[in-house]
Amino acid sequence: MIGAALLTLLVVGAPGCVRQPEAVDLLLHGGNVLTQSETAPQASALAVRGDRIVAVGGEELLTRYRATRTLDLAGRSVLPGFIDSHTHISGRPPHHIDLAGIGSIAELQARVTARAAELPTGAWITGYGWSEDELAEGRRPLRADLDAAAPDNPVVLTRAGGHSAVASTRALALADIDADTPEPEGGVIEREADGTPNGIIRERQDLVTRLVPDTPPAALRDSLIAALRDQFRHGITSLVQASDRIDYFPEWQAAYAEHAGTLPRASVQLAWEGPEAMAAFGRVSGDGDEHLRVGAIKVFVDGGFTGPAAYTREPYKGQPDYRGKLNLSEAELRRVIDEAHGAGWQLGIHAIGDAAIELTVAALVDTLQRRPRADHRHYLNHFTVMPGAETLSAMAEHGIAITQQPNFTFTLEGRYVDNLDGHRLETNNPLRTPLRYGIHLALSSDILPIGPLLGLEAAVSRRGMSGRVFGADERLTMAEALAGYTIRGAWLTREEHLKGSLEPGKLADFVLLAKDPLTTAPDAVADIDVLATYLGGREVYRAEP
Repeated sequence: MIGAALLTLLVVGAPGCVRQPEAVDLLLHGGNVLTQSETAPQASALAVRGDRIVAVGGEELLTRYRATRTLDLAGRSVLPGFIDSHTHISGRPPHHIDLAGIGSIAELQARVTARAAELPTGAWITGYGWSEDELAEGRRPLRADLDAAAPDNPVVLTRAGGHSAVASTRALALADIDADTPEPEGGVIEREADGTPNGIIRERQDLVTRLVPDTPPAALRDSLIAALRDQFRHGITSLVQASDRIDYFPEWQAAYAEHAGTLPRASVQLAWEGPEAMAAFGRVSGDGDEHLRVGAIKVFVDGGFTGPAAYTREPYKGQPDYRGKLNLSEAELRRVIDEAHGAGWQLGIHAIGDAAIELTVAALVDTLQRRPRADHRHYLNHFTVMPGAETLSAMAEHGIAITQQPNFTFTLEGRYVDNLDGHRLETNNPLRTPLRYGIHLALSSDILPIGPLLGLEAAVSRRGMSGRVFGADERLTMAEALAGYTIRGAWLTREEHLKGSLEPGKLADFVLLAKDPLTTAPDAVADIDVLATYLGGREVYRAEP
């Protein structure tokens, strides 16, 4: 009779009776894996084969899988890669100056002077990123400041957010803008008491920038690729380019054809150029692959708040005759929505003021009622000033979504305080109310600034730069905010089956954080370090030790 010990040995040792560990490329364990999966929201280990997740679970994955590379997370947090569903990434020509984060007009002038020394006399100088709220002088730069910095060069510098710019005297002269120039349609030329332009142009800075010589797209490709790769530093693995032209889309294709797998996954919103041009383009929203897709049609209904020029129901604070600007008539808006929707496109519409939001939603509802289309996923970009209850209900009923920028409450605090009051100031960039109505809400940055961690902090704290809290009832929980920057962003581009959560079968796009945002104090979330970013299971960013 065979002994029990020998029988056990024979059974365990029999061919096919012992499950051999499966081979995987990467195994992370010993951490805090915030999956964004409704069925299993937290885990401690993650297994990756190729560019896909094969398993999410506990430490038992160490025995189930044999990995080429094993990473002990040592208690640190892993999240799905952030999805910035409204951003602007571009290449930079040689005459361009990066002004993000400058602390004074004197510093701005120094950068302009330095660039002028590198360029021929009379050459244009452009720049982007200044904000008066961050300048020591507490005011905007004006034409006299630019004249002093580069008297022999035309200069035009766009404010962070892109809705206003300051131009030098030489630039204004080349554009034939003077005291006799009438107000442009859809914009404002700011003036001194005698009517002389002070250099600031709201919304219609194209009056000047149209004169800047074009840089061939191919010459911008290296800087475009560098700007895209810089997103990994923030933990961003996917983005929506918030506005581009169909004639520039081939540049995106060229960049991704050469560098796919080393760039964030992108969906590119396009301007509507009429039925014939769009039909000739030959693609619609969603076309492409997991690296690069055609996005929604972008329509600019009104202006922004950096001007300000958002179109509001009530006049701006202290400006009884000013309610902002529409960029197109109601008839034009309805025509574009009708044409794009009818051609099978998704729409992602810029609407900031409450009057612009209500006008846009009414136009969308009219089209959807006359031309129903299941699962259209049309959405509004921004949604800064709270519209009325009727509009909110209509959005929920007709499936009109939002990508919101909670970071605006922080970085644009000064603009809101100067121009809004009462309820519309307190509820700027509302978050809780749309969710309460059942509206799909994704979060994004619009590069003010790019980093999602500041957006997450602003979403849960509702703090401005001064520390003031605006509309505490509009706060999100951190779990809701994380969903807005991950799975809800994936939904906007119809890719929730591919990314946005850490689940078997999905792309292995994830970010390693030094701390758990769910347990970090709300006013310290922006300070959490991004330690590493992975795209398709490959490390594409690691912080310096």
